[in-house]
Amino acid sequence: MEKKNSGVGVLDKALSILATLESGPHSLAELVAVTGIARPTAHRLAVALEHHRLVSRDLNGRFVLGHRSAELALAAGEDRLIAAAAPALAALRDATGESAQLYKRQGDVRLCVAVAERLSGLRDSVPLGAGLSMQAGSAAQVLLSWEESEKIHRGLKGARFTAAHLAANRRRGWAQSVGEREAGIASVSAPVRGPNGKVIAAVSISGPIERLGRQPGRLHSAAVVATAERLTEHLKQGK
Repeated sequence: MEKKNSGVGVLDKALSILATLESGPHSLAELVAVTGIARPTAHRLAVALEHHRLVSRDLNGRFVLGHRSAELALAAGEDRLIAAAAPALAALRDATGESAQLYKRQGDVRLCVAVAERLSGLRDSVPLGAGLSMQAGSAAQVLLSWEESEKIHRGLKGARFTAAHLAANRRRGWAQSVGEREAGIASVSAPVRGPNGKVIAAVSISGPIERLGRQPGRLHSAAVVATAERLTEHLKQGK
């Protein structure tokens, strides 16, 4: 990987590893092949980045980007999507009466990067920065539904949803789950797309089944989809 060097060798190598991981999980051997960094050095740097939470591991032991990068983006206010999500999720929460979240995928987890909690009563609480499974829940379905077929095939291994669920999500433009991620919890999610049309995040609302019912999409899909479309339009316009 040819990059313009800063003159600080160890920093350039560390950034080369992070840049490689932007495209997805890599084993140590794959990191070495892509970056050209000697194996002992690549391992030492990847482990050091893992210590600082800039790098993490997926369920197969491969290196992936860590949660710290999202936390830094949030703190600096540089992630336009997250900045726009705060008022959008608050409005969605007020419209539906349920907790609202924004998830982005990092390797084998989906990271909660923005949240608007229900103000009172029984609620589904997902902490900011929480990493949840990509194998269950409507947000996981959304983040997988529009992927390439090979990634969908891999993602379905061990998942609590099926290829038929993902096909239905693509047809209607949203996903729902009932007791899939956690017993007693239902959710509805819709995709947020970047300027290139690729799904980059999922807007969700979640709450107890006793309020949302067994078909939560009937109640809330329109509001969730509208919120996701507003965020997509915000990114498209570059505002």
